[in-house]
Parts: sequence; structure tokens; C-alpha cells
Amino acid sequence: MANRLSIVVVEADRERARSIVDSLRDAGDFDISVISEVTGLARHVSNRDPDVVLVDMTSPSRDSIEELTLASGPLERPVAMFVDRSDDGLTKAAIEAGVSAYVVDGLRPDRIKPIMDAAIARFHMFHRIRLELETTKRALEERKVIDRAKGLLMKARGIDEDAAYALLRKTAMDQGRKVVDVAEALVTAAGLLS
Repeated sequence: MANRLSIVVVEADRERARSIVDSLRDAGDFDISVISEVTGLARHVSNRDPDVVLVDMTSPSRDSIEELTLASGPLERPVAMFVDRSDDGLTKAAIEAGVSAYVVDGLRPDRIKPIMDAAIARFHMFHRIRLELETTKRALEERKVIDRAKGLLMKARGIDEDAAYALLRKTAMDQGRKVVDVAEALVTAAGLLS
């Protein structure tokens, strides 16, 4: 995130929006903009491309939570949602939609900054976990391709697993490619020939 945090506050009530903005200004030097209308929210948030989105809703519904959180890009940035009333189903829907902080009856000026900080920290933690999961899935898929290619070489050449891997590695080095790329090409070619 940039040095000066940009924050979009989604709040229809002018007085509540002013209270949120004043609290944030007291807590630090932020670039703050307010969106007071939910219509076209995705476009407004996208145009501003904020670091954080703070959403204040008096009485949320499952549809409004999903619309607001999806429009706010919870997988792209931290989203903190303040609501006056909720139930277990709405809380679960908000968390599943990717909201980093879901606070019931918690819109007090002195709590906004700490909750926003917690939402940012939680967002970054889950972002790291998602990246690690993607990396692990990719490594597993690559491993599967390499194992299939080794199996093809072992069968075609009558060699053991270590020799098959050594052949894949040597071919990759000779061609300036990754082992997985050579393995993929071999598996694809074998698929075409069978």
C-alpha cells in the first residue's frame, strides 16, 4: 500500500459519514473519499481504487452484503463493514464474501481506526495464505506432469525413475527451459501419438 492510505467510506447518511471521516482525520493523514449512493458502487470504488473500503450499513440484508462486498473488491483490498444489527447468517455471508472485519454495533469514532488496522492485518494474512495455497497447488500440478513424463520415459526407454528424471533435467538444461515445460511437451506429444 502507498504511504498515504486511501480510504473509501460507503455511507448514505451524511452525519454518520462526517463522523467516520472526522474520526479518520483525527487518527492520521489519509486520503478519504465518501460514496453516499450504493447505485454504481462497483464503478465508484474501481475508479478510486482505494487501499481500504469502510462500509457502514444500518440494517444489512444478505443481498446488500454480497453486493457491497463484491463491489468493494474484498479479495483486492481490505473491507471493514460496520452494521447496527445482524444475525449469524449475515455474519457468515459477510465473512464468506471476503469482508476482513465485520463489526456489529461498533461504529464508535474511537474504534474505527483500530478496527480498520485489524481489517488490514487480517486481509494481508489471508492474502499470504491464498498465495501460498496457489503456489502449492501449482507445484502439485507440476509434480504430477513431471511424474507422468517420467512414467512415459521409463516405459518407452526401459529406464528407472532417476534416469528418467535426469533425462528430463538434461533436456531442459540443453533447451534453456524448465523441467516442467519439457515434461508438459512430452506428455502432450505422447497424448497426440496415442
